[in-house]
Amino acid sequence: MRILGIESSCDETAAAVVENGERLLSNVVNSQIDIHAEYGGVIPEIAARSHLEVINPVINKALADANCTWDDIDAIAVTYAPGLIGSLLIGTLAARTLAIIHNKPLYKIHHVEAHVYANFITEQNQPTFPLLALIISGGHSQLVLFQNHGDYQLIGQTQDDAVGEAFDKVAKILGLPYPGGPSISKAAKFGDPHAFTLPIAKLQGKYDFSFSGLKTAVLRAVQREVGKDFTFPSHELPGLVDDELRHNMAASFQFTAIKTLVDKTRQAYDDFQPASVVIAGGVAANQELRHQLSAALPLSIDYAPIQLCTDNAAMIAALGYYRAQIDQPTDPYDLEVQPSLSMTSV
Repeated sequence: MRILGIESSCDETAAAVVENGERLLSNVVNSQIDIHAEYGGVIPEIAARSHLEVINPVINKALADANCTWDDIDAIAVTYAPGLIGSLLIGTLAARTLAIIHNKPLYKIHHVEAHVYANFITEQNQPTFPLLALIISGGHSQLVLFQNHGDYQLIGQTQDDAVGEAFDKVAKILGLPYPGGPSISKAAKFGDPHAFTLPIAKLQGKYDFSFSGLKTAVLRAVQREVGKDFTFPSHELPGLVDDELRHNMAASFQFTAIKTLVDKTRQAYDDFQPASVVIAGGVAANQELRHQLSAALPLSIDYAPIQLCTDNAAMIAALGYYRAQIDQPTDPYDLEVQPSLSMTSV
């Protein structure tokens, strides 16, 4: 069964063809990072216009790269939640129209759930159930326990900032470019992860995360190190931060943020004893995370390729295959986007 996946929830326009949920035939991603970098973050209106400009060429290239015609496509899967409303509308409108024109079943896909399925795009060593998933990206940080496809329980989540969002905000404080994850990881290679002692939040929820306090601790430490008090504007700090401070704080922040994730994941692993653990989302590409997690867990983790960690349509198509086994297709005339929908509401 060949699924065409379409993804446009934020700032990547993507399309892919995946066979039987495991064999990647094509994966096309048009990134807007360069467009948004000058603003230090994603501008929703600009993102939507960019999706509109490239959505059809991206889909056509995915079909061509897979050496497929529409006769070879069995179904379409599209991200309908969560994300930026304008961006979601472009992808779903394209998918709905194509489903009607080509008479293909349409499956609506939750973007966060789909991140887990990047780990299933392999013809060997697929994850087994029960499965513990750490889903970490710019908008989401959560621990989810899967008993089977479509059968899962959210056991922990961030109570404030997502970890990827915290990386972006700390990068701004230090004068590092957007997106913050890669730039902090690069700077951290030249710093001492123990140069600064930063806090890990203690929460009532056993598997919950918090990164707001960590972000504030970085801000206060940088203000102090450059001889300013708490009233000094954060946007003026980069001009006062030298390379030594920048590298040491990047390393210390990254170490603490990752330790927060790893400690909670290890706690969940000890309590639930899953058969496998997967890491999903853009932050899964972080090498410090992979290092700490490998040291903390008693089982090996088969990480998804870096290009499938960040937003892509291959994960949408892969989940679409499994959703096709358990769900009825969505009526393309009725599909509506859900910008804030939680996984627990799917």
